Amino acid sequence: MRSGGPDRYQGYPMDVELIEIRDYLASHPPFDLLPGAALDRLPRKLAVRYFRRGTPFPPQGQGDTPQIYILRRGAVELRNAGGELLGKLAEGDICPLHCQLEGAPTGYVGVTVEDTLVYELPCTELAALRERHEAFAQHFDHSVAQRLRKAIDTLKEGPGTGVRLMTVRVGDLIGSHLVAATPQASIREAARIMTEHRVSSLIIMDGERLAGMITDRDLRSRCIVAGLSPEEPVSRIMTDKLHTTSTASLGFQALIAMTRLNVHHLPVMEDGRVVGVVSTSDFVRIQSANSVYLVGDIHKAKSLEVLIQISAKVPELQVQLATGGATADQVGQAVSAITDALTSRLLEMAEADLGPPPVPYVWMAGGSQARREQSSHSDQDNALLIADHMKPEDDAWFAALAKRVNDGLNACGYVYCPGEVMASNPKWRQPMRMWRKYFTNWIERPDPMALMLASVFFDLRPIRDPEGMFEELHEHVLSHSQANRIFVAYLTANAIKQRPPLGFFRNFVVIHGGEHDQTFDLKRRGTVPVIDMARVHALAAGLPEVNTLERIAAAAAHGSLSQEGAANLTDAMELIGTLRIRHQGQQLRRGEAADNFLAPDALSPLERGHLRDAFVLINSMQESLAQRYQAGRFT
Repeated sequence: MRSGGPDRYQGYPMDVELIEIRDYLASHPPFDLLPGAALDRLPRKLAVRYFRRGTPFPPQGQGDTPQIYILRRGAVELRNAGGELLGKLAEGDICPLHCQLEGAPTGYVGVTVEDTLVYELPCTELAALRERHEAFAQHFDHSVAQRLRKAIDTLKEGPGTGVRLMTVRVGDLIGSHLVAATPQASIREAARIMTEHRVSSLIIMDGERLAGMITDRDLRSRCIVAGLSPEEPVSRIMTDKLHTTSTASLGFQALIAMTRLNVHHLPVMEDGRVVGVVSTSDFVRIQSANSVYLVGDIHKAKSLEVLIQISAKVPELQVQLATGGATADQVGQAVSAITDALTSRLLEMAEADLGPPPVPYVWMAGGSQARREQSSHSDQDNALLIADHMKPEDDAWFAALAKRVNDGLNACGYVYCPGEVMASNPKWRQPMRMWRKYFTNWIERPDPMALMLASVFFDLRPIRDPEGMFEELHEHVLSHSQANRIFVAYLTANAIKQRPPLGFFRNFVVIHGGEHDQTFDLKRRGTVPVIDMARVHALAAGLPEVNTLERIAAAAAHGSLSQEGAANLTDAMELIGTLRIRHQGQQLRRGEAADNFLAPDALSPLERGHLRDAFVLINSMQESLAQRYQAGRFT
């Protein structure tokens, strides 16, 4: 190394070349975790080495001191004994040969594929740095998956009080003691039990079975006002068709369900048994998320104009949630709940004008709304499932319904689907027999159009389904897709086409030119690959879940996805999705339209490192998925 004139940096005399090396290290993980004084001393501990293209790497000569190698320029391929590509190193990457680090690659052969310049740091110096600087040491103590998990934990720390309902579980809101009575107990006895335990509701149990529930309101309206004798059995006034929630549900999900159903109590289930009741008063103790109030306002709205005014608050809600520390999943659940409420209210208003439907129907949401993964004002994807006994003339009523709802959603900011995947399109407004035929054809003949539609129609969820028709269609889809391995293979091949934006040597691949110059698409290249993989796992195993994280958890429970693989996909989805939500929040605060295009330079070096870890894990999981379902036959 040639030295220029002497200079001084943080109190230490340094050559110009050493200052440049110091600044380079300070901008790359994990050296950016070192304090300034340690960084000032570090360049003098390094040796500089040059390798011509095609040179074995790291060097295998006798007497070489164990080193880590920091790539400054060039590129290296790492292959196993069979010649299979294990990984690629590029500028900023570290090759920790011989330093006995956890997660370090072993049993590989490296070769430079470009002329390569590296900095060498003896393992003894690395050990000394790790001993003195805990944050620096942790980078080497953790695998890629562990580092990503720690990053997720950091993202979830310290949410503001405004998102308390976004993080609290229903199980944390209920007491440990279940207050219950039998169906044969008298109304008087039930009232005594409620008074004694100071509860506003009472669970009715028939042995181990949840038979029903009564509330204070039932005692007033169904007994006293109705003139019923208090000696009558409580089964006379109980509600036996109950909606329930689970201990694992988030508080805001339960409260939104209560608002939608116009009830004040929900039985809480765990492992198939009732363990308590959650009521609206339980939520008074914690601050409510704004989404709950918006949903309540939507159900009270009397006109489209009011709905438009409420919908205009959704971007502000997303900003508040992102600022308060909510994760992408929590934001998606909240925003999708609002879209569901808007859709439901528009359906109610349309029916009020058009009259009752001629035959039963299901309004189905597709895409991100179905998965409960929306950000503010996505475009709309929806369809109509109609009972088979509809007559040709009935379609005029459903066409009018679809137009009113699609137009209403568009007015509320959920723009028309560019591909016209909407109920107003006659193709997606069909009776049950036609929908069954659609899915059978898509599964048995998975052409490019079928695979394109998979992202919408293989993620469906009913928004309005009073007759419970959707379950029949969903079971048809799951049974046929699970049984058709060729369809799953095609779906897999399609899922792995969209790769994370990592280049041949793990540098970020960005868009060049145009409106989004020097950015990459966090949705298309980040979250969509995980969504697609989760869909494959769900359909291949016949799992009914639609939300991506729920699909991943269900696949792990089913055994079709390893627990480690599920954890890696979940963490990658949460990290990328949360960075996306926060990026959009910053845009919305500046009064800009939210998009998915993020510049790597907008992230800190540590965030770039975490994002790179997430992309590496996604790429690895794509390879595993391809091997499992033999997707290579169709690529």
